[in-house]
Amino acid sequence: MSKPLTLTERKRIAILDAAVAEFRLHGFDATSMDQIALRAEVSKRTVYNHFSSKDELFATMLMQLWNTSASTLDIAYQPNMPLVEQLTKIAAQKMSMLSDGNFLDLARVAIAATIHSPERAQEMIARLGEREENITLWIRSALADGKLKPLDPLFASSQLQGLLKASAFWPQVAMGQPVISAEKQRQIIDGAVHMFLACYGADGAV
Repeated sequence: MSKPLTLTERKRIAILDAAVAEFRLHGFDATSMDQIALRAEVSKRTVYNHFSSKDELFATMLMQLWNTSASTLDIAYQPNMPLVEQLTKIAAQKMSMLSDGNFLDLARVAIAATIHSPERAQEMIARLGEREENITLWIRSALADGKLKPLDPLFASSQLQGLLKASAFWPQVAMGQPVISAEKQRQIIDGAVHMFLACYGADGAV
């Protein structure tokens, strides 16, 4: 049985939830700590007790979003399963995340905020770089198992995800296009997986 949350922990969660809602509705610049406090039903002083500035709150919110999104990917490497099956599952899970409306809304807010503040963007990139994404770790495991040709796991991971995001993320975030259909998602997934394995799959390992 999990330990009950303390009042302080509950307030912190309420503040982060309120921040997500306010940033989604109004964007970074138009959102104030007063609005967040009001929605969280706490005092403004309580908000500042947890987060010293709106920038810190925003960065924490995005890191939480990223951590939650990454943890939803169940992609541990399976040495006895064909690579094409594993990568198809990985790509489908990633596609599901990229197609989530809440994720897309917050991505728009994050991108707009970092464009106007290079310092904020550099800090977030540095924090994200402190840990490897699950897909990178899967690639590293497949490489160690001899199933992939020599490659840079981080670069190969960015290539695979780029194939998905080119059609199922950037058009929606940057140009407001609707989320693509399930059939189109399957086409993109199949194409990305086969292109990745055609380039990096070791002979007889696909």
